[in-house]
Amino acid sequence: MGITAADVKKLRDQTGAGMMDCKKALTEAGGDFDKAIEELRKKGQKLSAKRADREANEGAVIAKVSHNKNNGVVVRLSSETDFVSKGESFIALAQSFADIALKKLPDTKEELLALDCGGMTIGEKIEEQTGVIGEKIELADYAKIQTVAGQGQVLPYIHMGNRAGVIVAVNLEGPQYEEPAKNVAMQVAAMHPIALDKDGVDSSIVEKEIEIGKEIARQEGKPEEMLEKIATGKLNKFFKERTLLNQAYVKSTSKENVAQYLQSINPDLTVTDFKHIKLG
Repeated sequence: MGITAADVKKLRDQTGAGMMDCKKALTEAGGDFDKAIEELRKKGQKLSAKRADREANEGAVIAKVSHNKNNGVVVRLSSETDFVSKGESFIALAQSFADIALKKLPDTKEELLALDCGGMTIGEKIEEQTGVIGEKIELADYAKIQTVAGQGQVLPYIHMGNRAGVIVAVNLEGPQYEEPAKNVAMQVAAMHPIALDKDGVDSSIVEKEIEIGKEIARQEGKPEEMLEKIATGKLNKFFKERTLLNQAYVKSTSKENVAQYLQSINPDLTVTDFKHIKLG
């Protein structure tokens, strides 16, 4: 059958592929649109395998929360170049994946990749778009926060034009707590805490920091019997610098930490969880 310009345009509108790629795919598929889309996806698979060793450090990070603010997600779609990542179609693709994630709330990135996206899985869509775009793209990271209605809310923050995304959950609901939550999300983006408080720091990190503290004190000539005490003091400083609630609140002119800032809004207000995903 003859392939018309209208057929090519229709396939291009559906997939975003180039005109010549669409014409070739339709020709190879004998005019069958589903087969043509599959051909474009196969091209993506081949290109993906060919470029598997390429680094995809650019991209777009999308943070979204549900209308009732009970749930939030962060998704990072990576690309090789910022030329691609700044394109409207690429950002729209990342947005669409975040929308699916927010609707279905999968537990893992692998589960997200297996979800439906317009008749194919997200993983298959990425393979297809790898062929369309012409460089490696991947769904590099995903995180979510779920709260129960009446027990808190989640607020998002996008940093530096989709280069980082944060979602923060606070334990109290209401519009009066949205700005404080967003301020804390900005704190997360700026200060990169590794945990909510000291109880959330992995034991292996604590052990490593204690050993580092001991070794530094030892090299400074401190008595062996004092090393544990000195290392513990350094560990407390580490907790103040690297855990969210204990960090100095960056927007404050006083010396209050994040926990104290939230308590100044409401004595019961605190952060219950946060997720931070950035490019790189």
